[in-house]
Amino acid sequence: MTQQTTFDASKYKTTTRQQWESAAEAWHRWAPTLRSWLGPATERLLDLARVESGSRVLDVAAGAGDQTLQIASRVGPGGSVLATDISPAILAFAAAEAKRALLANVATRPMDGEHLELDDASFDVVVSRVGLIYFPDQEQALREMRRVLVPGGRVAAIVYSTPAQNGFFSAPVSVVRRHAQLGAPLPGQPGPFSLGGPGVLEEALDARRLLRRARRSASRRRSACRRRKLVCASSKSRSGRYIKCCRRSTRPVAAPRGKKSGARSANSSSKRAASWVRASSCSASARSEQPMPARAGCEAGREGHRNLQRRNREIQ
Repeated sequence: MTQQTTFDASKYKTTTRQQWESAAEAWHRWAPTLRSWLGPATERLLDLARVESGSRVLDVAAGAGDQTLQIASRVGPGGSVLATDISPAILAFAAAEAKRALLANVATRPMDGEHLELDDASFDVVVSRVGLIYFPDQEQALREMRRVLVPGGRVAAIVYSTPAQNGFFSAPVSVVRRHAQLGAPLPGQPGPFSLGGPGVLEEALDARRLLRRARRSASRRRSACRRRKLVCASSKSRSGRYIKCCRRSTRPVAAPRGKKSGARSANSSSKRAASWVRASSCSASARSEQPMPARAGCEAGREGHRNLQRRNREIQ
C-alpha cells in the first residue's frame, strides 16, 4: 500500500466531522477541566476583542460551547452569540448548556467555518478558541470572518504555541506517532501547532489587512475613473497582484456647465484624460498603494505594456 503524499482537505473535513460526532459526549464531560485550563486565556481573549454588553459575537468552531457561555454572560440580554461548528452533535451540547444556564441570547448552527452561511457585516466580533488551527484553509476562514464583521469589527483567536512550549499536546502526539509509525504531517495539513511559530498568526492576520487595503485602493481608483469618464479593467499579473488599467470611455465627455462645447474643449478633455492614463494607468495594490509608472509594464509582461502604449496613442 502506497502512503499518501498529498493532503486531501475534503477527506480531512469528512473525517474530522465523523470524529467529533462520535467524541462529542466525551468532550462535553471534560468541560469543567477545559474551563479551568482555558478559562483565564478566554477571558483575556474577550478583553482584547472588547466583547462587552450588547455585542454581537460569532463563535467559530465553538465545540461544546464552554467559551460560548462565557461570551453570552458578557454580552448580556442586549447582545447575542452564535456558536458554529462542523459537528451538529457537539453543538447540541452547547445548546443544551445554554438552555440550562437560562441564556436566551445563545444560538447554534452547524456550519463550515471556511464557508460561513451568514450575511455580510452582521457581527461586531468573531472569536475562535483553538479552532482556527484545525482549518485546512486558514486564509479562507479568515476571509470569511472578515466578511461577516461590521466596519471596525474585531477578530480574536486562541492558538497553541510551539511543541517545545506545549508539552500537554506535543508529548502524547509524539508517542502516538511513534507507536503508530506515522510520518511527518503532510504539507498544508492543519494541526495543533500550525499557527504556533513566532509571528505566524500575526502574518496571517496581516495578510487580511493588506487584502482590505487592496480592495479599498481598487475602489478609489474605480471612482476616480468614473469621475474622469474613464473605464476600468482589471487583470492579474504573474506576481499575483491585482492591476487596474484605465482607458477612455466610449461615452462622450460632457462639456462643463456654462461653457460651449467645441473642438477645443473636446481636445483639452482628451489631453487631460491621456495625461491621467499615463500617470496612473497601472498600480499594484496587494503590496503597495503607490502608482507604478506605465513603462514598468505593471509587471503584467511586455505585451500588456505594449497594449497600454497603444491605448495612449489612440487617446492622443
